[in-house]
Amino acid sequence: MNKKIKYGLIGASGKLGHEVQSVFAEQGHELVFAFDIDGEWKTDTPEILIDCSLPEVFTKSIDYLCKYEVPFIIATTGLSNEDLKTLRTLSLQYPIVQSFNYSIGVQVMLRLIKQAKNYLDTWDIEITETHHRFKKDKPSGTAKMIQSIFEPRKINTSSLRLGNVAGEHEIQFGSSGEVLRISHSAFSRRTFAEGIFKSAEFIVEKKRGFYTFEEILFKE
Repeated sequence: MNKKIKYGLIGASGKLGHEVQSVFAEQGHELVFAFDIDGEWKTDTPEILIDCSLPEVFTKSIDYLCKYEVPFIIATTGLSNEDLKTLRTLSLQYPIVQSFNYSIGVQVMLRLIKQAKNYLDTWDIEITETHHRFKKDKPSGTAKMIQSIFEPRKINTSSLRLGNVAGEHEIQFGSSGEVLRISHSAFSRRTFAEGIFKSAEFIVEKKRGFYTFEEILFKE
């Protein structure tokens, strides 16, 4: 992204919000609007909005999107099907990127799981996900992304909330004679912030449309 942009950040005081600010500052981009638990802060009109907040802030985030009418990147997990439907409807007017996980490694893992499914769909399958003690949604958004690969089959998922784990996901395929494991571990939330930045590079010049991080990462 050669152009230096003025961006807005919802959930600015959160851990991911701090990482987003760090990554964007390294590239010379300016935070001009922020909203979090302490209220609203603004020095200029944002050219793009990033949402790293919680599901209960979703309505407020949409209000800001409609107010500023700019590209919108949302990294909130725990969104309902109705929330996702709202985003798709709004994408007819604004460019929107939505993902429950902005890690490049996770997106590659999901592709590997899709490939494994072609051969192991009849095996026993279990998902395990581990996150920090403050994460509210169970199972995680990423675990739901894995589950969706196997629909309509229901895959059992175990959710652990321990310490300060940024994110771990593992899927195991088992037959009577062998087990295959595919796993991913995130050691820093910066991983997700870098994916959000990559999404910003992609969407800043778009006029409208709904995009996933997977589509951005593997675009031809």
